[in-house]
Amino acid sequence: MIKINIAEAKANFSRCIESVERGETITVCRRNVPVAEIRSLPRPLRKMRPVGIDRGMKIPASFFEPLPDSVLVAFKGGNDLE
Repeated sequence: MIKINIAEAKANFSRCIESVERGETITVCRRNVPVAEIRSLPRPLRKMRPVGIDRGMKIPASFFEPLPDSVLVAFKGGNDLE
């Protein structure tokens, strides 16, 4: 971790950002009292993650079909056994 005062951070901001990009964390101080921290953000995902745990998993078309009425009634707390 790097500690710098505000004036030094302003004078060397580009260099500070380069350090942060390399993984350093910078603590910015006012009169040697820490007031802020500069650290890198998590990198975004490069591609969409597949659905499910199995990377080759295929979802059948029937998955997207409407549920039967008996199941819908059960979800709403009804009793379709009458």
